[in-house]
Amino acid sequence: MINKKGARTILNQSIRLTVFILGISMCLSYVQCQKSKDNIISIFVSSQDGDRLSKEADSKFIANKESSLPIIRVDETVRFQKMDGFGATFNEAGMICLNSLSVDAKENVLKMLFDPVYGSGYTAMKSPIGACDFASAGPWYTYNDTPGDTLMKFFNIDRDLAPDGLIPFIKASSKYGKFEIESPMDFAPDWMYVSLKKGQRNIKPQYYNALARYYLKYVQAYTANGVTINYLNLFNESGVYSDVSYQVIGELIKNYVGPLFQAEGLSTRIQLGETPNSAQTLEYYPQLLEDMEIKKYIHSLTFHGYSWGTHNNLTLLHNKFPEFPIWQTEICYALVGNPTTWTNVPDNGPIKLPVYEFSDGEFWGNQIMNDMKNWVSAWIYWNMILDQNGGPCLISPPHDDPPLNQQHAVVIVNRDTKEVTYTGLYYYLAHFSKFIKPGAYRINSTGDSENLNFAAFQNIDGSITLNVINNSAEMDCKVLWKNKMTIQKFKAHSITTLQWNETDKK
Repeated sequence: MINKKGARTILNQSIRLTVFILGISMCLSYVQCQKSKDNIISIFVSSQDGDRLSKEADSKFIANKESSLPIIRVDETVRFQKMDGFGATFNEAGMICLNSLSVDAKENVLKMLFDPVYGSGYTAMKSPIGACDFASAGPWYTYNDTPGDTLMKFFNIDRDLAPDGLIPFIKASSKYGKFEIESPMDFAPDWMYVSLKKGQRNIKPQYYNALARYYLKYVQAYTANGVTINYLNLFNESGVYSDVSYQVIGELIKNYVGPLFQAEGLSTRIQLGETPNSAQTLEYYPQLLEDMEIKKYIHSLTFHGYSWGTHNNLTLLHNKFPEFPIWQTEICYALVGNPTTWTNVPDNGPIKLPVYEFSDGEFWGNQIMNDMKNWVSAWIYWNMILDQNGGPCLISPPHDDPPLNQQHAVVIVNRDTKEVTYTGLYYYLAHFSKFIKPGAYRINSTGDSENLNFAAFQNIDGSITLNVINNSAEMDCKVLWKNKMTIQKFKAHSITTLQWNETDKK
């Protein structure tokens, strides 16, 4: 006879056994589910046929078999650079355009740019220090226009706090996504220069300490207003705006800005560069990075993409300094100066700005792809939002900001009709920013079709992203991974994202 205590013991054992068996069953179901998911490929397409980040029917990997089709091979066991993000630039011009819209329309644009699920999920942004050519909400300004105020007693960021200012723009965007900010400066306060004449725009040495304090105040003031500046670049396109030499930039980093930021406990990292093209990185950076007292303060190397098509310079730069991430921090189309002077437009580029045609995105997609394949870790476009006239721009001839300055943006807002246009650039860039997250690595991908431009990446969660630009007619291609294959049709003049889980991670 079994007493009550024994009965309870048997019952408890039975319950534990049942729970154990149920748990095993659920685990087996989960494993089967994961194994199934590991063979599933999610596919997203933007194309000349009208697809816009369109979700296609899922595909799956099957056992490899012989095929005469072109092949793309993906191998995550070979890693290259770590990715830091994709995005564009906060300027007053963009906020002016946003503020011309209804509240709902404005919020939708920001969601389309920053929300990682609904939109593009931008993660790397640029925000200039003081005025630049698209600080369009008023006259030229810096944060201290009081001559001789070396202690920065009159330093203020009031302009950036105004309704069309950078801080409201950044805060409105941060509701929808997480991003880091890099900040360069076109010009220091005018009174710090020898003069504003070309060739004399050098900082007077007696103001080096004051300039370092200016950068410090900028970072601290933004922090006090709820915005973190993650990266600082001392000068934007030195030699184009200021005449400050790279030797002086090195001295400022080594003896003034670097030690001051360190003494104040700032987490803001210093970048070297903002050269107008990649060739100048090879000309100017090596001499500075040979000095260990400069090098120890540098986080990353930055350049602008205006030397169209010279991506190989970036591999040369990486080979010289493999320890530093390389960031592309500005590029755009621009019509500047007078009606017959085109600048920042490549051969066979557009003859009218801004560009509404989706087909223009193919050019930008190839720019991004070729930079990634040459060791670039972050890619940041210039103006994120402009109006139907490619503006508005700031006019300040003493600071090289001319009356005519039409540019192309990621998003075009018609301030008259309130129509919002997401450009071809928007969609091609989104295929990178949406599916390749900070911390991902570019991984090995090889193939044999000259019409397909592609690169593969592995995110922190193990998922693999393959981006493929088809620069020609529709074609089929075999994607080969771990001796498994899928046949994928790539639409004519399109970008396709294939994303799947990496089995071993599961």
